[in-house]
Amino acid sequence: MEVLTERWWSPSIGREKSVTVVLPPGYSPSGRPFPVLYLLHGFGGNRTTWLRCGNLPALVDSGRLVLVLPESGRSWFINDARGRRYEDYLVGEVVGHVDARFNTVAERGGRGIGGFSMGGAAALFQALRHGGLFSVVCSSSGAFEAPFREGDPYAAHRGDPNLAMPTVRDHERVWGPVGGEVRRAYDPYRLIRERDTAYPLQVHLDIGLDDHPRMISMNRRTRDALAAGSVPHRYLERSGGHDWEFVDAGLPQMFAFARSHLRNG
Repeated sequence: MEVLTERWWSPSIGREKSVTVVLPPGYSPSGRPFPVLYLLHGFGGNRTTWLRCGNLPALVDSGRLVLVLPESGRSWFINDARGRRYEDYLVGEVVGHVDARFNTVAERGGRGIGGFSMGGAAALFQALRHGGLFSVVCSSSGAFEAPFREGDPYAAHRGDPNLAMPTVRDHERVWGPVGGEVRRAYDPYRLIRERDTAYPLQVHLDIGLDDHPRMISMNRRTRDALAAGSVPHRYLERSGGHDWEFVDAGLPQMFAFARSHLRNG
């Protein structure tokens, strides 16, 4: 696989931003276009975090997917309460730049979006909010109920060096006060109920049985909401915790799902 870095001045963010693009073997700037999977990192990650997955090179080498790895730090890929516009950056800049720069299937049927934890939730939010852009969602351990969080439900686990969960301060800087406008805008259950049914969506969800009970419960509630809304989905519970080892182990299933539902050129 070939790993490239794309940089440009972002009007949405107000500074230069970089995006990692992974091209599969056989990629050509002409001829048959390639479908694209946008992968969003977890809380505090960056555009290289997904490259740590040991299964990634073989999966890229065996498929016809272009991967795009943007970053938002701890900002959840949303237009947040501080005025940071990472949603505008993602859907208004990154997608257009990728389609202009690379030989892609430049329509929703050729675009999927996925992520881990923060990124898994953001992937579903953005696909529901922008039905004309994405046709597939692949979430691993999605933190879907971030808009509802009050206080610090992970306080008892703060001594764990592997924990990457927002503090109360970090969370409220992005999401604002409980019940506020930003939180209402990204309510996952409202987004599912009110989605534009003219844009069919295929959703893959998985969660580890050793994850935090709160995470398991919200993934089950999201599964139930998708079912109630007649949104086609695949839901998996498997061994593992809230970490990149869990994500890496599930990559073959995630990639197979994406490839089976994305349109090739």
